Amino acid sequence: MKPKASSQKQRIQRHFDAKAIQYESSAVLQLQVCEELLQRLDLTRLKPEVILDAGCGTGRGTQGLLEKYRKAQLLSLDLSPQMLWQTRNKGSWLRRPRLICADAETIPLRDNSVDLVFSSLMLQWCDYRKVFAEFKRILKPDGLLMFSTFGPDTLKELRNSWAQVDDYAHVNDFTDMHDLGDELIHAGLAEPVMDMDMLTLTYNKAISVMHDLKAIGANTTLNNQQRGIEKGLVTPAKLKRVLEHYEACRLNDRIPASYEVIYGHAWKTPQRPGKLSRTEFSVAIDKVNPNVS
Repeated sequence: MKPKASSQKQRIQRHFDAKAIQYESSAVLQLQVCEELLQRLDLTRLKPEVILDAGCGTGRGTQGLLEKYRKAQLLSLDLSPQMLWQTRNKGSWLRRPRLICADAETIPLRDNSVDLVFSSLMLQWCDYRKVFAEFKRILKPDGLLMFSTFGPDTLKELRNSWAQVDDYAHVNDFTDMHDLGDELIHAGLAEPVMDMDMLTLTYNKAISVMHDLKAIGANTTLNNQQRGIEKGLVTPAKLKRVLEHYEACRLNDRIPASYEVIYGHAWKTPQRPGKLSRTEFSVAIDKVNPNVS
């Protein structure tokens, strides 16, 4: 029996509330992906009046959007009140974001009220079908959705190491890029364009990967086995075995943590002059992989 959505979301909220203050010090990759997503907006001619930063976290995307679109109204939405507390001072005293504490699956905004929905690395915590339907509902005609999320090969080394020890889901299952494109079309969004890049963080020790995930609240899962895991099924002996398996992944004396980052965009309407082309958009990040000790 699956846990109720409300209790599941409450657990996610508690995890991110607890990590909000220290989040940015450990979220190296998350901040890099957010910056990349902001840069991709330069490929559009959109001049939004109202922008929703869905899953704003500590507000790095909100700050970038405030700087990029100086006349737009910014709405920053997050499930975690403590994350929103970190976002409250973004911008200037003359222009602050409007904070919305809510679930992206039920956004408290009117139909056709937003020109741009920006969402960086939030979707993996949600039901894609519900969220895309909400994005489509609140977008104005010719409105744009720009997002990033994680793909199936994310944390593959950690997942494989746990698989050698037990049958529990210790790492989230992430949705394939092509399935996400299908979900966008199913929601009624048009001209979806998807691409992906593989990024790798490297560490001195395998345990440091888990410490980083815990520091940003990403050590929880959406799987219904999570309650059992939290009640003590991860014993010191079991963790030791996992780390031993992870050590076997060491490359050039470093421990890798792979992330498949998916980028996508889609429009509210089926026809749009001057739209982004697949050729223009599908470009790899091609950045130096950050090293984290």
